[in-house]
Amino acid sequence: MKRVYRSRSIKRTRRTRAQIATIKEWIEVILFQIKPATVRQLFYQLTSNGVIEKTEAQYKSTVIRLLSRMRREKEIPFDWIADNTRWMRKPSSYSSLEAMLENTARTYRRSVWDSQDAYVEIWLEKDALAGVFYQVTQRWDVPLMVTRGFSSLSFLHTAAEEIKDQSARGKETFIYYFGDHDPSGRVNDRVIERDLREFADGVDFHFERMAVTLEQIAEWSLPSRPTKTRGTHAKTFKGDSVELDSIPPKQLESLIEFCITQHIYEPAYNALIAAEQSERETLVAFISTFKGNGSDGDFLTV
Repeated sequence: MKRVYRSRSIKRTRRTRAQIATIKEWIEVILFQIKPATVRQLFYQLTSNGVIEKTEAQYKSTVIRLLSRMRREKEIPFDWIADNTRWMRKPSSYSSLEAMLENTARTYRRSVWDSQDAYVEIWLEKDALAGVFYQVTQRWDVPLMVTRGFSSLSFLHTAAEEIKDQSARGKETFIYYFGDHDPSGRVNDRVIERDLREFADGVDFHFERMAVTLEQIAEWSLPSRPTKTRGTHAKTFKGDSVELDSIPPKQLESLIEFCITQHIYEPAYNALIAAEQSERETLVAFISTFKGNGSDGDFLTV
């Protein structure tokens, strides 16, 4: 595809229909490759390919505006964009006992980490990326801890209690943190680790910042943005800021997967999967018998 990056001298020139069509084509191609993605992730992929300029004005007036139009006009599916900032609260309910049993058979999983020597958590600074991260963490039955900036003491105390519980069961905890390289992001992980160690009452655990790091910024040539100068943490921060969203989605997913799978003992995991499948088949057989008897649940006793 032809690049449509515009020089500063024509920055404010109104785009032609052909230029807009080309940007939309890029959006569709990129999203097809990295879906589901946040709007911010798409923005960085567009800028790294020279499709648009790397400015907040382009993010708002081009990316957000075109995405809204393309989804409304059904040019791209809504589920290609991840948005974890808004969600619904509703208790689980079923139309019948049969429906509940069928759902259980479909979704039944054994706890992966019961048969492993380690316990792993992924910590994420940005709520907007939770949907992207969950694509990986749910696959491996790993808790995703979203801090939304600086965590509350209650959240950290509860997390520390889990670390102590895992230690009592003979497991070592491994925490991997993902956050922005900016004034608050570079402080946030240190505060989290400090408070977790305080609340864990001497129980040791592994804590590592996995992204964004200075090494990744250099090695992957990650795009930056001017650092905001306001705030107490900005005084000691040097250089431009780099958002977690700027890491190409496939690289980010691989990094998350590596954090988790390095602690998986395959023989134990394979045995668990085999047992899980056998138990799911037992549930299916039970449901078949339940239907054949025309039971309304009277066989259940409390």
